[in-house]
Amino acid sequence: MRIALAQLNPIVGDIAHNTRLIIDAARRARDGGARLCVFPELIIPGYPPKDLLLKPSFIDENIGALETIARAVPEIHLIVGFADRNPSPVGRPLFNAVAVLHGGHIRSRHYKTLLPTYDVFDESRYFEPGPPELGHHVAVIDDIRFGISICEDLWNDERLIARRLYHHNPIADLDAAGADVLINCSASPFVLDKHAFRIKLFGSQAERFSMPLVYVNQVGGNDELVFDGNSVVFDARGKVIAHASDFSSDLLLCNIPTAASSSNQDGNRIDCPRVGLDSVLEALKLGLRDYVEKCRFPSVVLGLSGGIDSALVAAIATLALGPDRVVGIAMPSRFSSEHSINDARDLAANLGIAFHIVPIRDVHSAYEQLLTPYWDGRAPDVTEENLQARVRGAILMAFSNKFNHLLLTTGNKSEIAVGYCTLYGDMCGGLAVISDVPKTMVWDLSRHINNTAGRTLIPVSSIDKVPSAELRPNQTDQDSLPPYPMLDGIIERYVENERAPAEIVADGYDPAVVDRVIRLIDRSEYKRRQAAPGIKVTSRAFGFGRRMPIAQNYVPGKQ
Repeated sequence: MRIALAQLNPIVGDIAHNTRLIIDAARRARDGGARLCVFPELIIPGYPPKDLLLKPSFIDENIGALETIARAVPEIHLIVGFADRNPSPVGRPLFNAVAVLHGGHIRSRHYKTLLPTYDVFDESRYFEPGPPELGHHVAVIDDIRFGISICEDLWNDERLIARRLYHHNPIADLDAAGADVLINCSASPFVLDKHAFRIKLFGSQAERFSMPLVYVNQVGGNDELVFDGNSVVFDARGKVIAHASDFSSDLLLCNIPTAASSSNQDGNRIDCPRVGLDSVLEALKLGLRDYVEKCRFPSVVLGLSGGIDSALVAAIATLALGPDRVVGIAMPSRFSSEHSINDARDLAANLGIAFHIVPIRDVHSAYEQLLTPYWDGRAPDVTEENLQARVRGAILMAFSNKFNHLLLTTGNKSEIAVGYCTLYGDMCGGLAVISDVPKTMVWDLSRHINNTAGRTLIPVSSIDKVPSAELRPNQTDQDSLPPYPMLDGIIERYVENERAPAEIVADGYDPAVVDRVIRLIDRSEYKRRQAAPGIKVTSRAFGFGRRMPIAQNYVPGKQ
């Protein structure tokens, strides 16, 4: 049977736009000879719609769009994700649903059973789990019984998931119901190395139940999340027989075998997904590009210090948007070195972006003269250093206001973790591009960009220099922080893996350093709560997926 996988990039809440995308893809699938076209989870409202789902008019419009789509392309079977109402007076008011459309009508509805409520997911806030009598029946299309599931329903294989969150496996239910082919409509966000596990998990499910499996994923950036696409088809032996592109919209036409003995898959396309640093770079580019486009900003602006973090963000922005939409501003103080200004200038020239130098020496001095009489002879400290960052933040926001640039912040995950950043200073901005990128990965990504380009985009001196905020004479980051490889190792264990201090020490880290880093991480929560949204690329990012209290006094291992 010839089917199409419609890997689309929706705009959350723009039901009219998403409807046009769906209809266009359905018509192209029809014209390509497909009998069935499968779309991602909640493709009509876009994923994640969050509290838009609490608006009755939004639900009405998304259901109305489903009917519009059915009438627009009656010749082909469609499986389309939407939010459906729960008619029961008990339970959450909605179902996370897909509908089978054909002949201008809604033929059947199928409901998600397993609702993720962890990390960035909060589906139990809105949706009721699909009851078996509604959610587990199969759809018969051209005499083939398709077992339809939605995203998380496929993520409960006890053989590969050490601690399962759910008590049953909906795929086993579909098998018991007599399905011939498995369909999974997903909105599965990118995390480094996640797709390799998808291939292993989904292939295992296909092999276990001896059925072909069709997985269709959303693509695109929506706020903090990036969806990588990578839609894929497996045969009944768990072998990949078709694979869509990654990080871009795609319509994958595929011949699938409809029985375990069949191998009618000639001509199927199998794209190779990016891995490692390549995948992280593509995720950051896509997340930045879509944030700018979907929030309707014409361009971006950022401060260029001559350091590696701002250089990496500028390079990502240029690769994502083009040089004509990126503006860099150097703001030297009396502590800025000449080589930092030169590095910023060289970076802008290498990237071909607009570049301005706005010295802050006089403004910083004016602040000090204004405030010193009120400080009662107190010695200079971090206050004066932070004034520089706040002056720079104000200047960058002025450029943002005047030209409608989106201001990009340039702090990395390592700095944000321990609060090595200034509120209302370098934290000013609308998007924190590398806030989930550890410092050690910042260096790796920068070298990778140069290697991939085949020329120097990010100056080698910015990569090789000792990191410094240049807020006082001869300052380096390691005056205040452990070496970054050590710091990143502790952050990964404590934040991403939730390891106890004793376990981290057992891995070879100095106990005093571990205690200090953990204390800094926990005390900096109030800063992170006020930070710009950042693009998630690791398994545990700071932001709405990590919900820690601010006013708390838990000290790990000290109770």
